[in-house]
Amino acid sequence: MENTSIFLAKFWGWYLIIFFLILTFNPKRIIQIITDLKDQKFAILVAFFAIIIGLLNILFHNIWESNWTIIITLIGWVAVLIGLALFIFPKRTIHWFNFINIKFIQLIYMLLFLAGLFLLTMAYDFVIV
Repeated sequence: MENTSIFLAKFWGWYLIIFFLILTFNPKRIIQIITDLKDQKFAILVAFFAIIIGLLNILFHNIWESNWTIIITLIGWVAVLIGLALFIFPKRTIHWFNFINIKFIQLIYMLLFLAGLFLLTMAYDFVIV
């Protein structure tokens, strides 16, 4: 399971850093995504992808240990839960996304960056002094 943890830490670490950079250089993109979610076809597509990515993550890495690998497991479960919420309660979920975007966007950006950096640090075995 160690190789799977390392692989997924690299994948999610790079993904989170890239997503952070995209949102930093083009902050209107997140508003566009939330606006596009009001289209039911787009919301269903996003829900499908979130569930598929989350399930794959959980099937390959459902480790509930009290170390850094739990972050990878939580990412998978959050993806599944967001996908299910978009399927079951689309309007409520989109409203919730919009609220979070307005109130906590700076915090979310920093958490994306720090989580990505932490996962990459663990995956590549960097030493931060």
